[in-house]
Amino acid sequence: MAAPHAEAAESGAAAEDAALAHLRAAGLQLLARNVRYPFGEIDLVMREGATLAFVEVRYRRGTRFGGAAASVTRAKRRKLARAAQAWLGAHRAHAHSPCRFDVVAVAPDTGCEWLRAAFTLDDLW
Repeated sequence: MAAPHAEAAESGAAAEDAALAHLRAAGLQLLARNVRYPFGEIDLVMREGATLAFVEVRYRRGTRFGGAAASVTRAKRRKLARAAQAWLGAHRAHAHSPCRFDVVAVAPDTGCEWLRAAFTLDDLW
């Protein structure tokens, strides 16, 4: 039997795989995955046409605590925004691309729920 942390990591990786497949099927292109900075992390950086989507993938076994989308707190959104700024700074070719923040909520009973433009920078401050 795997340790709880190992099970969570495996579920998280499987959720990311499912979210990536869902977004690719919708025509998005993967630019980066699991981008980590000391102050935040981006699960997926995708491109849809000229627009970049910084994607947070959330896995929940159920909706008892509001489901996966509700688990993206204000603090998490701020960390994601800081990481997106750093990524854009390191990838100058994309620095002037329109950007959005998406959430893909993954649950065993409902599959993937893609929330385009789930939040904006205006929501953070």
